[in-house]
Amino acid sequence: MRAVKKSVLIAALLSACLISAGCSISDSSREKVADIDFTVVDEENLPQEIKDVIEEKKKEEFRVIFSAKENMYIAVGYGERSTSGYSIAVKDLYLTENAIRIDTNLIGPAKGETINEEPTYPYIVVMIENMDYPVVFD
Repeated sequence: MRAVKKSVLIAALLSACLISAGCSISDSSREKVADIDFTVVDEENLPQEIKDVIEEKKKEEFRVIFSAKENMYIAVGYGERSTSGYSIAVKDLYLTENAIRIDTNLIGPAKGETINEEPTYPYIVVMIENMDYPVVFD
């Protein structure tokens, strides 16, 4: 359990570093080598350590990477929204020569959709096979 917490902390720190300092991977590295198969993970199927980090960060936008055994979890959150009805789509998730690239999109409530006037915190977590590549968020 301690190893998972350390890897979660290291992944979170690495993710924060990449986001705040800018990534050293050049824009020329966008050429797709292969698509990556992924699974969207429901909250009830997430490891507790990941749930805890998401709960802590959910009010603001976040991008976090978690590695656990043979799986890598990539979490993207869009911060607090004033109503329900939001969803997130994975536009692209692929491997380049030197990175994993992910592009997500926040989708607002559809016209005519019944929404609740209470804050929500839309996020998505995808699980992929653990790879030794940095993750770049587009």
